[in-house]
Amino acid sequence: MFEYIPHAQAVLNEVNKAVLGKTQEIREIMTSFLANGHVLLEDIPGVGKTTLAAAFAGAMGLESKRVQFTPDVMPSDLTGFSIYRRDEDKFVFQEGSVFTNLLLADEINRTSPKTQSALLEVMEERKVSVEGVTRNVPDPFLVIATQNPAGTTGTQTLPEAQIDRFMITLSLGYPDHESELEIAKTVGTGSRADAVTPVLNAATLSLMQKDIHNVFIKDEVYAYILSLVEATREHPQIERGASPRATIALVKCSKAYAWLAGRQFVVPSDVVTQLPYVLSHRILLSANAKMGNVRKLDIINSIAQSVPMPYMGAKK
Repeated sequence: MFEYIPHAQAVLNEVNKAVLGKTQEIREIMTSFLANGHVLLEDIPGVGKTTLAAAFAGAMGLESKRVQFTPDVMPSDLTGFSIYRRDEDKFVFQEGSVFTNLLLADEINRTSPKTQSALLEVMEERKVSVEGVTRNVPDPFLVIATQNPAGTTGTQTLPEAQIDRFMITLSLGYPDHESELEIAKTVGTGSRADAVTPVLNAATLSLMQKDIHNVFIKDEVYAYILSLVEATREHPQIERGASPRATIALVKCSKAYAWLAGRQFVVPSDVVTQLPYVLSHRILLSANAKMGNVRKLDIINSIAQSVPMPYMGAKK
């Protein structure tokens, strides 16, 4: 079951060479990829998001494409379109940017809602419908999307239906002092992502994603996961709690996190670790909470503390 774990660890090692000082964040993104999920990064420009995506693509041997979202990007730029070829006397389909393994959707909240929604079907179904024809995108298909912080000039809020398609959200943030010093010393030596060595391929990654489903979860842990999600729907400071898709994502991420740790089973601490990444973008704070500057992370932590963990020892 765990024959592929060294491959996953090798990917982490390679990406950590390119993106310094972000070990936990890189591990979490790898967890999401193993769970076959998409990642949403909310960050200021210049903290290494593009390098991160390029490093993952290089280490996993995946084809990757990058789209810089601006107001004039059209849905057809993503999904593709047909063009008439006079020499062939027929219309020929031109693939859009989503026909790749790893798509970096940069500053996704700067483009129009129409273009944003073009990603909905492909993120969920791994296929696109253009001109009445449905086409599958390559397997695996993963998205790393970045968005500028809320309220930034020129941004458009992502619709809730699209945000829910992302398995996790996180922020890279600024590097620590030592990491940024090392970055400064290597200026002019080329991109760190270029030095990443492929240690995986698309076929092996697909097998690893299937292997995740073999991780065992006790009924008590399933109930614990559901209790945590249900608590978001009853919390007085949350206007809208997490959907059943959050339950599914929490199960998948917990399994992937346990697998990456070399365990055949999920423990409650795996669930708690994944909780903020899976829930933060899926809950909507109440007006009173917003006025009181209450943070989503604080609410999620309070929920984790209030819901009793199941006992994992042997039954007496």
